[in-house]
Amino acid sequence: MAENKSSISKASSYREIGEYWDAHDAGEIWDETEEVEFEVDLESDVFYYAVETSLSSKLHSIAEQRGVSAETLINLWVQEKLSQETTKN
Repeated sequence: MAENKSSISKASSYREIGEYWDAHDAGEIWDETEEVEFEVDLESDVFYYAVETSLSSKLHSIAEQRGVSAETLINLWVQEKLSQETTKN
């Protein structure tokens, strides 16, 4: 990490930056900040697939137990399966 990565906290590591912001809030240093402009592209491709009702119920139950959304769990499982399939070929 570059020296003095954070101009506000004067931290030299991400851990130090996190520790600084755990103990401070932006209201304390608002006068030291400057306005910036940036663009955020939140568009992503989403595809929908039909899932049987009984599978969906089980999926939601497991996801809840793991503390993640059903969408996250599906993506993790599909990613694992695809990884297994691509290593076979």
